Amino acid sequence: MKADAKAEAAPPAGGGSKKKLIIILAAVLVLVLGGGAGAYFMLKGDSSEEHAEEKAPKKSKKPAKKAGPPVYVPVDQFVVNLQPENGEQYLQLAITLQAGSLEESEVIKTNMPKLRSRILLLLSSKHASEINTPEGKEQLSKDIMEAVNQPFEKGGEPQEVSEVLFTAFIIQ
Repeated sequence: MKADAKAEAAPPAGGGSKKKLIIILAAVLVLVLGGGAGAYFMLKGDSSEEHAEEKAPKKSKKPAKKAGPPVYVPVDQFVVNLQPENGEQYLQLAITLQAGSLEESEVIKTNMPKLRSRILLLLSSKHASEINTPEGKEQLSKDIMEAVNQPFEKGGEPQEVSEVLFTAFIIQ
């Protein structure tokens, strides 16, 4: 009788593995359903943002700027006659422009003849006394930046030059 009692007390060998299988399948089912629900809500959130962007007015056709190292565009040296004050005076000037992006620097390089013409006209309109002081140089930098940032084409996008750096500045 002792053998019968032990046989009745021991669970069947296959019964424990069935429980483990059911628990594993339930866990997998929960993970799959949870992942599906998460994907649904994420995709639903993206589409509502897209609809909001479509309804909002667009400010600019340019792509968003990517943060990165500054992009510099060197400009060939200028030698111009300044407006006469005390005889003839010349300005020898070299500058480098800091562009907003690589694409912007390419636009500037492509339109360099127009850019140089704008700067030459600006420089030749100055008196030596206007640009000989640190304040005058700062104002000249702002004036050059304003001229450079004008669109190259009628109705086109303005450039995004953020700084004009003087690399040579000589008045004779």
